[in-house]
Amino acid sequence: MRRTFFAAMLFCVPFAQMASAACGGSFSGFIDNLKTEVVASGVPASKADAFFAGVRQDPAVLQADRKQEVFQLPFIEFSRRLISNDRINRGRANGKRYDAVFNQIERDYGVSRGVLLAFWAFETDYGAFQGDFNTANALVTLAHDCRRPELFRPQVLAAVELFTKGQFDPRRTTGAWAGEIGMVQMLPRDILENGVDGDGDGKVSLKTSAPDALLSGAAMLQDLGWRAGEPWLAEVSVPDSFDWSLTGLETIKPVSEWRALGITPRNGPLTEGLGASLLLPQGRGGPAFIAYPNFRVYFDWNQSFTYVMTAAYFATRLEGAKVFDAGNPQKGLAGAQMKSLQTKLQDRGHDVGKIDGILGAGTRAAVRAEQARLGMPVDGWPTAALLSQL
Repeated sequence: MRRTFFAAMLFCVPFAQMASAACGGSFSGFIDNLKTEVVASGVPASKADAFFAGVRQDPAVLQADRKQEVFQLPFIEFSRRLISNDRINRGRANGKRYDAVFNQIERDYGVSRGVLLAFWAFETDYGAFQGDFNTANALVTLAHDCRRPELFRPQVLAAVELFTKGQFDPRRTTGAWAGEIGMVQMLPRDILENGVDGDGDGKVSLKTSAPDALLSGAAMLQDLGWRAGEPWLAEVSVPDSFDWSLTGLETIKPVSEWRALGITPRNGPLTEGLGASLLLPQGRGGPAFIAYPNFRVYFDWNQSFTYVMTAAYFATRLEGAKVFDAGNPQKGLAGAQMKSLQTKLQDRGHDVGKIDGILGAGTRAAVRAEQARLGMPVDGWPTAALLSQL
């Protein structure tokens, strides 16, 4: 989901001590503070009252926010769960159905159709499941919660702005638990900044119009820094003698240098003239990918490494790439083992973020550092052997 997963946790200080009432305290008092801020920004008091009338805290939103075990799955299992032949076939059929829209996207925004088709598939199964959470309730609940108020408070204010423009109904607008709306799941501020009327009816209807949703998604990717006409991910083969410490997003080399180090493509030629990183989502025994600059833009859409890898890979499949070579990765850690590893890494001074059993960017970096210290292959993949040595 759009810009929601694994953001840094804020420390929650008492409501009365926070000049801007950024989070916490009584919910009614928090609503009153939001109204004051909205009116101070120039919104008529009557509009502010109308927006917040009936807005309530939604415990189901908080429950969904805390329960994201699917992202504990490793890349191979996660991608196989999300990608099926049926989903590929329907994606390609939608590509043909909206061929003119995708041609416009590729011409105006430089975003390849597979990229948006993959988001469309994963976010809402091509529009079939867009979520039934009341969006205003979800956004205000998450803004009040002290886990990520810096993310959601601005989205509440953006929703109010959409309301004043007649583009948001606080009683009826629904979407995902984290406040995203429409077929490709966009937050209110993204809709304000990048909403596009793709079907020419004078409205931006992300829930009911595929052209609106797809063009808006393309505009957002461009706004996030998508480089027109460039690739994002390509599967490669890596020699057994490779220096694994060169892998990971931290290392960027020209494609020509990767070639010189023995990296060879599995699905068509690599693109020269670009800097790229070599990624091993499940260590040196699993699949390997060259990630181009556009790959990093994915993290502004979603911060889960597993989701990003899978969405980027699925986009290549929709455009004809072969199934990746799963290889024979070592068995990883799951659940309690991963949390134990994160605790040990944190005790050694590494910033792994929340102890959540998820192999995120912070945990991967810490794993690599400890692998190097212990003289193990530095591939960023945590195993029982690493846990034992720690």
